[in-house]
Amino acid sequence: MDTLRTFQTGSGADGHFHSLPALAEQGFPHLAKLPVSIRIVLESLLRNIDGRKVTEEDVKNLASYHAPSPGNYEIPFTVARIVLQDFTGVPLLVDVAAMRDAAVARGASPDQIEPLVPVDLVVDHSVQVDFAGSQSALDRNMAIEFIRNRERYEFLKWGQQAFDTFSVVPPGIGIVHQVNLEYLAKGVLSKDGVYFPDTLVGTDSHTTMINGLGVVGWGVGGIEAEAGMLGQPVTFLVPEVVGVYLHGTLPDGVTATDLTLRVTQMLRQHGVVGKFVEFYGPGAKALSLPDRATIANMAPEYGATMGFFPVDEETLAYLRGTGRSDEHCATVENYYKAQGLFGIPDKGQCEYSSELELDLSTIVPSVSGPKRPQDRIDVPALRETFDALFTAPPSSGGYGLSSEQRETTLALNMPEPAGYAVGSLLEPSEPGCDMDQAEMTTNRPAPHTIFAREAFSPITTELRHGAVLIAAITSCTNTSNPSVMLAAGLVAKKANALGLTIAPYVKTSLGPGSRVVTDYLEATGLQAELDALGFQTVGYGCTTCIGNSGPLHPAIEGAIKKGNLVCASVLSGNRNFEARVHGSIKANFLMSPPLVVAYALAGRVDLDLTTEPLGHDSQGQPVFLKDLWPSQAEIKAQLETALKPAVYQKLYGDVASANPKWGEIHGSSGATYDWDDSSTYIQSPPFFDGTAGTSEDLLGARPLGIFGDSVTTDHISPAGAIQPSSPAGQYLLENGVEKSQFNSYGARRGNDRVMTRGTFANVRIKNLMCPGIEGGYTQYFGKLDVAAPDQDIASASSAKPCFIYDASMAYQAEGTPLIVVGGDDYGMGSSRDWAAKGTRLLGVKAVVTKSFERIHRSNLIGMGVLPLNFVDKADYDQVKELTDATFDIIGIAGDLTPGQSATLVAHKADHSTLEIPLKVRLDTPAEVDYYTSGGILPYVLNQILG
Repeated sequence: MDTLRTFQTGSGADGHFHSLPALAEQGFPHLAKLPVSIRIVLESLLRNIDGRKVTEEDVKNLASYHAPSPGNYEIPFTVARIVLQDFTGVPLLVDVAAMRDAAVARGASPDQIEPLVPVDLVVDHSVQVDFAGSQSALDRNMAIEFIRNRERYEFLKWGQQAFDTFSVVPPGIGIVHQVNLEYLAKGVLSKDGVYFPDTLVGTDSHTTMINGLGVVGWGVGGIEAEAGMLGQPVTFLVPEVVGVYLHGTLPDGVTATDLTLRVTQMLRQHGVVGKFVEFYGPGAKALSLPDRATIANMAPEYGATMGFFPVDEETLAYLRGTGRSDEHCATVENYYKAQGLFGIPDKGQCEYSSELELDLSTIVPSVSGPKRPQDRIDVPALRETFDALFTAPPSSGGYGLSSEQRETTLALNMPEPAGYAVGSLLEPSEPGCDMDQAEMTTNRPAPHTIFAREAFSPITTELRHGAVLIAAITSCTNTSNPSVMLAAGLVAKKANALGLTIAPYVKTSLGPGSRVVTDYLEATGLQAELDALGFQTVGYGCTTCIGNSGPLHPAIEGAIKKGNLVCASVLSGNRNFEARVHGSIKANFLMSPPLVVAYALAGRVDLDLTTEPLGHDSQGQPVFLKDLWPSQAEIKAQLETALKPAVYQKLYGDVASANPKWGEIHGSSGATYDWDDSSTYIQSPPFFDGTAGTSEDLLGARPLGIFGDSVTTDHISPAGAIQPSSPAGQYLLENGVEKSQFNSYGARRGNDRVMTRGTFANVRIKNLMCPGIEGGYTQYFGKLDVAAPDQDIASASSAKPCFIYDASMAYQAEGTPLIVVGGDDYGMGSSRDWAAKGTRLLGVKAVVTKSFERIHRSNLIGMGVLPLNFVDKADYDQVKELTDATFDIIGIAGDLTPGQSATLVAHKADHSTLEIPLKVRLDTPAEVDYYTSGGILPYVLNQILG
């Protein structure tokens, strides 16, 4: 295909590019009507034709895209770069290090395993909110972070020197998606004189935030990212593209967060899983770039692969405002215009598979929760919703408590505010934290000891249902958006002027998405206002939203347990799944940063902020939300401080040296990693030890777990705190790790011994095999002795209650295969490779569900675990009670084909059988290859080594 043409770059020189208009002239006259996102993917196919991974037939298929009925073919998409966060990036690097070992074992050079595209890892998920409510919180939390994670950071330093195309953005710079938006993204890239769109995949589901900048990209599991960085295309079925026509104007007092929550609810109801979403129309064109990025960030919450806004004048203005050079911005503009891809389309300009419409003038202030991001609630209805959920049964999303319990109130006596309850952490006696690890260990305080210069009088207060215990301005979704961050500062300013304060049981924190946020908050004087209210900066990274909220005060923990209290967190994040924010907090609500401040002032969520006062001023007069809420004019007056190119150029000018503590980390050298068998953080994984997978029928399997709807990757592979009584906690204790040094599951993903024990260990997961019990428990029907957990679990006569991990080890010892049964949206949530890795290492051969979320299904295949769906979802109800049955999956022996049929045969305890039709969810030929190779990692290794 002759499509190589030239365009004028920003420097005035000619640049080469593979022209879509030239392709259109070769028999594809309707190409200009294709969705913009599809045309950008098409450019990648056109540029990467090699007759093997990408063929001319692939290009013709997509160039002939028929939006109303796209067809059923595979797209081999080669991305320009890959971005990682450290929770998923460390295990990815562990796998690639192990792959180098496997290559050496087969007589190859380790250098054959090398990323073929640039890989950027941003260390942003490791900071925890151990300290809050103090000017020294930032330094203290960072010092603890470096002590906890030194071994992981040393491993990353090894990776930097071992791989030519692997770079690290150090801790303390910002959240991966905001750093991607402000710094890493280029809009247009070039190689060997050929220019092409900036495209990527990332190991965090919210990689889609970059779609707001007109960059095609989405989240994948670490397993897929490894294949992509080693030269494999990211393969997916041709998607439908849902067009969302935006028009109208947001009313005064309504934020981009409110719009995003409405979009999330609307698209989740419409059904966009596995689809592209493309926003267009005058409303989309009028949105600021940060507002677009806020909507794009939430694509995983509405279930889409992407939430895409094309490149236009606003994109260029943002690139210039964030410090990209005029020459580069001109190149971006000229390239997209030459491709016919510039500008937000209007009605009729592009053809979509389906179309939705949203009038921005209908958006109202909202929150979402208490357990799912799509469950939007108008602010006036929050009290009524909370009261209804309080007595509603758990089966319908409620808490199952009585109306009499609603009035429970418990006294609290605390020696210091909530933000100082750090547990038995390694903590120096002086702010600034200039002590080394040995000094830290020597000076370790007793549990719940606080070392701080601030002096506090004992605090007496009360705690009740609905109390706000955590109020966090956090997460990439909103902290990248100056309008909502400045609005939060203005609410704080007005609250301070009226003499309002926040209750001492509320743990307040501010986790900016980058240092730029601090710059413009300080420039406007609003950082001081937030500080005065208790929202001091606690760190630059993904904090509360990922579960790194830190400990609650021990008195609060005790009260929650004693009164079985349903307390709340309010956060400006994107995820509020059960036990994600904090294991003891049962109600979690997403909202805009200014609303976080408002609910923190109110101290509770069970009120109507539009009619009830959230506090009283210094004169005892009631203060209402309308008294604090800034106007659009007030916010706009501050916005000019937010996009100053010189600030971005300064703060991102030398990222590698920006954090002196990072410079003190020294990793090992060499092409292969020198594994330490005694390490509890980094271990060589067993993914290259086994033989290739085979296609055989599965006979005599036992269920390890039977789960309901909306089981998330937070349930399957928790990222938060490790309980000492859990299998993972017991492993760490047995290996000499004290509880104060447990860190989190997310930080220990580089050790398969921890993560296998942590799989299905979320304290809120509900295995239907153990009715009425929460946590990682199951019933074991085998022959071996298994220790029962410290739980009152009713069991069948022949069953033994135990931890899921213990049952798995026992079943594997006796050679019994295992399956997992799940409901709808199984695996929704963060793109955690460990949800699939742990499933495989627990001996699970197949997962049978009503439906899967996209990334988790792909990850299961990538680890050699077979995903299947019930052909009729109603058949799930016949299986969910069969805890004591054994199962066969037949029809999968021999050559597998995408989407083929299989049969689930249940052998009941009464010796009767039940046959249920299944669909094998290997959707593409590539997925069949990955599965039959025993997973994507051995498949890629075989490809590389021939």
